[in-house]
Amino acid sequence: MITRLAALAALLTLGTAPSPDPLESQLTTIEKQSWVAWKARDGRFFQDFLSDDHVEVGNTGIATKAQVVAFVGSPVCVVASYAVDHFRLTRFDDHTALLTYRAEQDTKCNGAPVPSPTWVSSLYVLRNGKWQNALYQHSGVEPAPPA
Repeated sequence: MITRLAALAALLTLGTAPSPDPLESQLTTIEKQSWVAWKARDGRFFQDFLSDDHVEVGNTGIATKAQVVAFVGSPVCVVASYAVDHFRLTRFDDHTALLTYRAEQDTKCNGAPVPSPTWVSSLYVLRNGKWQNALYQHSGVEPAPPA
């Protein structure tokens, strides 16, 4: 009987995914909150979310924290919808971690559609006990060539 129970327990654990890295879960949650804030034009969220030395690299160039906060809080862009997935964490040390993922959005800025989907790199630094975003960069996904 014990052998059967052990075999059943082994079978049940075969299909179980490994438990997620707590830091990956924490940073993924924070990153998802930034998308909620982006859609809501909540520049105040980005004031705390971004490090003071934050750098953002996008299709139109490079921006500082102050520029991002002002831009997000402005009516320039309208986010109709978005989806984020395929999150992956890379730890560099105890104070630096990179979150990469795929993002799709139906967004228009000044009436023009924002390129979508994109792959995102979001670099976090731990300062004074708080994880902050120090670098955000997205790269457009090229369509596959015809077969």
